[in-house]
Amino acid sequence: MIMSAIMKLSTILTRFFTQRLIQQKRASPHTISSYRDTFRLILEYAKKSLHKEPSNLLISDIDATFVDEFLNHLEKDRGIKTTSRNLRLTAIRSFFRYAAYELPECAEQIQRVLAIPSKRCQKPQVSYLSRDEADALIASPDLSSWSGRRDHAWLLLAIQTGLRVSELTALTRNDLNLDTGAYVHVFGKGRKERCTPLTKETRLVMKSWIQEIPKDEEQILFPAVRGGRLSSDGIQYLLNKHKKIASERCQSLRNKRVFPHILRHTMAMELLRAGIDISIIAMWLGHESIETTHIYLEADLAMKEKALAKTSPHKGNDCLDKFKPDDQLLAFLKDL
Repeated sequence: MIMSAIMKLSTILTRFFTQRLIQQKRASPHTISSYRDTFRLILEYAKKSLHKEPSNLLISDIDATFVDEFLNHLEKDRGIKTTSRNLRLTAIRSFFRYAAYELPECAEQIQRVLAIPSKRCQKPQVSYLSRDEADALIASPDLSSWSGRRDHAWLLLAIQTGLRVSELTALTRNDLNLDTGAYVHVFGKGRKERCTPLTKETRLVMKSWIQEIPKDEEQILFPAVRGGRLSSDGIQYLLNKHKKIASERCQSLRNKRVFPHILRHTMAMELLRAGIDISIIAMWLGHESIETTHIYLEADLAMKEKALAKTSPHKGNDCLDKFKPDDQLLAFLKDL
């Protein structure tokens, strides 16, 4: 235990990423980037709270108390939601399960970290954009500028295909086929490969856009101003910017939170309302299980209302004249 406890965190963390995630599990780029971001946050927090440089941290520094304090910091100081908090904990658990094999002498410390529970949270109904809201958002970029034409292209592609933000920002010229039967090719979660067809309108916009970027096949399809990949935060920043403009045209956007995944939800709901079978929608979105896609069935109030209209209503008795209000104290307790 003594020898393992003084092992530097950098040693085992490097092995975790290079040997476990990349070589053994062949984790997807999405998983690697998510885990990478988690440990960046941990190292930044440790530097401030423990006053240690990341390269000097020891395994013993990252104990259950530290991890719990880190997760509380994410929720209270950074304002992340419970679901995001649980995703960070998933990455931490994965690392410590690997550490359990490498450092059996640290089993007690590791088990305490693994015992930290995920937080239960409410599952809100899926939010999505109406057709008018989506059209207003797509039309918001200024097409007289390079960045405006880029944003118009990725907004249209994201809403029409339902790509995840990580899939969208990773696209290269080589992933786009604009010949007859145009489609976009991606590797999604779990390294699942899929091709998504493009509409005629999206194909024309993309055909025009690729003329403005270098012809290298590995060129990022939607580069940042400096040429690299757009980050998730960058996408969110651009969405906020274009939502503000689109809200002038479509007022219902003013009170709606617009985030990258809502574009994916929007495409799913359009497919659902068009009568597409739920199994096809799951395949379109690259869901591992069809159960994941059922959230869209729960979200569509219009479909539920149509189903209700096809049923025969039950008759009730008008008992208003027989109603007697509760005693004031009983009414108070009932309303608690």
